[in-house]
Amino acid sequence: MRLWAIRMSQPKFTSSAAVVIINESGEVLLLDHVLRPFSGWGLPGGFISHGEQPDEAVRREVSEEVGIELRSLELFRVRCLDRHIEFLYAARPDGEPKVNSPEIIGFGWFRPDDMPEKLSPAQASLIRSVLYDAN
Repeated sequence: MRLWAIRMSQPKFTSSAAVVIINESGEVLLLDHVLRPFSGWGLPGGFISHGEQPDEAVRREVSEEVGIELRSLELFRVRCLDRHIEFLYAARPDGEPKVNSPEIIGFGWFRPDDMPEKLSPAQASLIRSVLYDAN
C-alpha cells in the first residue's frame, strides 16, 4: 500500500538506493524490515530524498536503520524497473550494527549459501552477483 501511494504521487519516477554490506568473513548484512510484510528480509536501503545523491541516501538509510557507517562504497549497478530507478552499491561496514529504527525488526549476517528463506529471489540473485564480482 505504501509503495503504491508513493508511486501514484510521483508523476515521473521514484528512486531508491540499496547496499550489499560484506563483512570480513564474506557474510552479507540483511535486515528484517517491517515494511516488507511478505518477504521480510532484504538489503539495507531506501528511497532517495529530493536533492539527495544516491550514495548519500544509502549512507543515511544504513545509519538510520542499523547505526553503522560504510567504507569502500562502490556503485555496482543501476537498473530501471518500470517507473523506478534503483542504485545498488557494495560496501564494507564500519562498526557493529544494532536495530536503530522502528522500521527494522532485526538483522543478521548471512553466508551466500545460507540466506533467509523469505529473501526474495531477485535480491538473492543481486547479492550473489555482487559477491562473485567482489572476489
